[in-house]
Amino acid sequence: MIPPYDAVVLAGGAAARLGGADKPELDLGGRPLLAHVLEAVAAAQRRVVVGPPRNVPPGVLLCRESPPGGGPVAALAAGMVHTSARSVMVLAADLPWIGPAVERLLAGLEAGNVEAAILVDQNGRLNPLAAAWRRSTLLAALTREPPSGRAMRQLLDGVPLVLITDEDGWSLDCDTQADLDRARTWLVAGRRPGGFWPDA
Repeated sequence: MIPPYDAVVLAGGAAARLGGADKPELDLGGRPLLAHVLEAVAAAQRRVVVGPPRNVPPGVLLCRESPPGGGPVAALAAGMVHTSARSVMVLAADLPWIGPAVERLLAGLEAGNVEAAILVDQNGRLNPLAAAWRRSTLLAALTREPPSGRAMRQLLDGVPLVLITDEDGWSLDCDTQADLDRARTWLVAGRRPGGFWPDA
């Protein structure tokens, strides 16, 4: 059984590779990308979205980093203020297939003597924006240096980790128009989270 957790979803950024579009609001299957990610953490005690003003479902808290545009670590620091659970999921808002990974990340965090569980793709690339953390450890990592402009990977320095392999394309994001077009094609063809097509 997965223990109680909170979730912080980072929904800012300039989306330069999408022409400056508001990426979390881009449509996928009739819903914004952000809605897919929030659904993946529907079991969270508290869901916090960090980014510019936008419509969020009832019960979801919206906040903004300071200064606006200060980067993902600054956004995460702003969101963490509103959490209280012992474990915290940290997700980007452009991961529409992330649902099946959430329970695996939280289970990995509970199973070992670790402080964070990070999703890693089949090429060995870690995704700090698909991770489960001990709240106390993440708060300590955030306060080591001023958050504005820091890279997410710096938070991992010296933190005991477990790597959770992305077995089914859960961490595929929508960074470019080609990514978004592919995701839309998959939905039309019947793909749902957890149904990875290896040749895609």
